Amino acid sequence: MTSTSPRPHLLLVDDEPLNRDMLSRRLTLHGYDVTVASTGAEAVEQLTRERFDTVLLDVEMPGMSGYDVLREARKAHASGVLPIIMVTAKDRSEDVVEALALGANDFIGKPIDLPVALARIRTQVQRKEAEDRLRESEERYALATAGANDGLWDWKLTTDEIYYSPRWKALFGYEERELTASTHEWFDRVHDADRQLLLDALDAHIEGRSTHLEVEYRMRHASGTFRWVLTRGLAVRDESGRAVRLAGSFTDITEGKVADVLTALPNRVLFTDRLLWCVEHARRHPTFIYGVLFVDLDGFKVINDSLGHLAGDALLVAVARRLEGSVRASDSVGRYTSGVATEPLQRTVARLGGDEFTILLPGIRDVADTMRIAERVLDSVRQPFAINEREVFVTASIGIVIRGQGETSADEILRDADTALYRAKALGKARYELFDEAMRDRVVARLNMETALRWALDRGELLLNYQPLVRLDGDALVGFEALLRWQHPKLGLLQPNAFIPIAEETGLIVPLGRWALREACRQLAAWRDAGCDISRFFVSVNLSSREFQRPDLVGYVRDALDEYDLDGRHLEIEITESTAMENADAVVGRLAELKASGVSISIDDFGTGHSSLAYLHRFPIDRLKIDRSFVSRVLEPGDEDGTPIVRAILALAQHIGIAVVAEGIETPAQRDLLQSLGCELGQGYLFSKPVAPSTAIEMLRAGSGYATSAHAVP
Repeated sequence: MTSTSPRPHLLLVDDEPLNRDMLSRRLTLHGYDVTVASTGAEAVEQLTRERFDTVLLDVEMPGMSGYDVLREARKAHASGVLPIIMVTAKDRSEDVVEALALGANDFIGKPIDLPVALARIRTQVQRKEAEDRLRESEERYALATAGANDGLWDWKLTTDEIYYSPRWKALFGYEERELTASTHEWFDRVHDADRQLLLDALDAHIEGRSTHLEVEYRMRHASGTFRWVLTRGLAVRDESGRAVRLAGSFTDITEGKVADVLTALPNRVLFTDRLLWCVEHARRHPTFIYGVLFVDLDGFKVINDSLGHLAGDALLVAVARRLEGSVRASDSVGRYTSGVATEPLQRTVARLGGDEFTILLPGIRDVADTMRIAERVLDSVRQPFAINEREVFVTASIGIVIRGQGETSADEILRDADTALYRAKALGKARYELFDEAMRDRVVARLNMETALRWALDRGELLLNYQPLVRLDGDALVGFEALLRWQHPKLGLLQPNAFIPIAEETGLIVPLGRWALREACRQLAAWRDAGCDISRFFVSVNLSSREFQRPDLVGYVRDALDEYDLDGRHLEIEITESTAMENADAVVGRLAELKASGVSISIDDFGTGHSSLAYLHRFPIDRLKIDRSFVSRVLEPGDEDGTPIVRAILALAQHIGIAVVAEGIETPAQRDLLQSLGCELGQGYLFSKPVAPSTAIEMLRAGSGYATSAHAVP
């Protein structure tokens, strides 16, 4: 299509307004005049009034279907006069067969792959132009146009003779006289990894196991690079059904394979290809160094959720342009324009998917080069973006890998860069981190820990220890706090800080928490059945934020109590102050539901900085637990931190009628001071470390919160 030629006129028929409008705009941007029809009847009327070069016709429409429109169109227009491309679901092969039988020229699968769709539309437009001009070689034309029409081929299977059109040869960088009429010119240029795929597709069609030939694979260009092609074709069969001739076309679809449709940056395919070049080059040249930056936006999901996906897409495009600008103007940026790059020594900015980008930096001098670019990336992204007349702010986190000689692979490099990115996110985001081997070791160890934790429940490796809560005025036992432990088969007994963060991040905290609550109820019932008086006794179980937010929490608690025939007053649900304040209004309702089950409620880590005072009188709670960080400072010289805060918490709790538990009491002096300030309950190593259930039952029978060191466990 030259600038002096009229723009091809397309008729787009689709009953879905969003699909119709989006595709119409994109086709217009690619040089087509588009008329739209929302129903089959409207499409038939348009065909009687206007001339079109190609029709894109949706199969499934209410009322008059795409098949009905196709039948009406074929009454007046032959396939060579009016090409019709059916749009149907990829997995509906029956749609394709029926459409071809009714006279459709081609089909496009849903969801629509725009580069492939453009190639097929262009094929049909060019085919129509060729038929209008030439009106010759009817058999070859009919066969060739059943497939794509960029580069034609015609293969006589009975003699193994093959014809390649000049365009076919030009696609791969050859003059017409350079290639012979041999199938080796085709098959010997197919990428080794794709050759069997092509041969299988050819065999299936020749043997009649497919209605048409359609296969995507890589072909070697004269330059030595590989290009992605779409080969389509159709067989001519003799009276016995034996294929005697096969003809079709080649369409260059490299752009769609190596370019990101949204941002026009290279995609994962092209980025990986260039990264592999660096890997191989480094093996041959020991002084060659290259770097990879893995860039991920911080908080992109919030933009998508609040402003919508169209705004999110606009932001990604704007970020892509910022990243391009972050490599200096003198650098070569790997934005796709006309196929696979022939010069690998260029800096490549690519989009891997979502809000993940990568930057390849071949031939750097040292680590400082990479860090300077990382700083430029961070600075450029943190500047405000204008999206839909709104100022939007985001930041980015970056993982950096520096590589030189050594055995490695592209997947390993991207994995290591992702590991460094994860570290940057964990350390606060809006920063970069450089990968090192220790980082990989930590990730592997963490992955092993996660895998083992997934099996821990099934293997019975989890257990509860119990730390007593006592009255400070006489050390009488009033309850236990159930504390989760993991008896790891190789690492021994693990404290919660070794595995709870992993459980929180992976979601395993929910089944772990459910197990702990049910196990605490089971143990309470076991103590009761063993003859212990638990009438004035409770066990406190910690709930994570994720557990507390589960809509079935209250039902689960009630089921656990019913299963072991327990009164709710024997169970205390403990949540942290931060959990209580995540959505304070919703928390009030959830706590009220729990209270209706008879359980008591306590708030842990109180006073650690979350603004719960305004809500405290609304929370239906029974106890506050003063964080051990304040208790440990109540007798420090100057008494600047601990005692005033403890005194304030106690005064507030007494005013609204809530009991207070002081955690982490380790000395008699701390106990005496807390008691003098009005604190009634406490727990800590002064009384006992967490103990096994067998020791806890002894305490319960004795009514004392003290345990000998011989009975205590970590």
